[in-house]
Amino acid sequence: MALRHAVLAALLDGEYSGYQLAKAFDAGVANFWYALPQQLYAELAALERDGLVTGRQVVQETRPNKRLFTVTDAGVAALEHFAAATSKPSFIRDDLLVKVQAVDRITADPVLAQLTERARIAAGKAEVFEKLLARLRGGLDEETFLADGARIGPYLTCLRGLAFERETRDWCERAAGVLRGRRA
Repeated sequence: MALRHAVLAALLDGEYSGYQLAKAFDAGVANFWYALPQQLYAELAALERDGLVTGRQVVQETRPNKRLFTVTDAGVAALEHFAAATSKPSFIRDDLLVKVQAVDRITADPVLAQLTERARIAAGKAEVFEKLLARLRGGLDEETFLADGARIGPYLTCLRGLAFERETRDWCERAAGVLRGRRA
């Protein structure tokens, strides 16, 4: 997957400025595709040049002017083509796992501290996903929303993000507990 597909998918929800797109990435898309704001701005320019998005200038009196972007029919066609292609299996590439792999032969204290910190961060991200999911549902319960909601794609990807963060938290807590127990 290229960044362009993640940007096109994020723009399906409406017209966004580069700043708004960066916020949307932070809120939901980052759980499956991370990008720096400058990467997003560069990708928006490339997508516009390629005719996959269109931008319009908005003149603002008290702030700098901004550009708002929307997906074109060609952009939707590019997403259709991308969606039809076979997806590659995902894989984990995490330096903390390398440290845990080596923990029998190295000092465990720094690894233990990093596991504890990672669990804390994952718990915080899980909380953000829970709030985002509630906002996406509006006043609906989850099953009703999944059956009748207007746009379930962002909801489903946030569910995956929530599950990932909860699993990360749980694994880090368990691994830290095992290491503490073996030291005792």
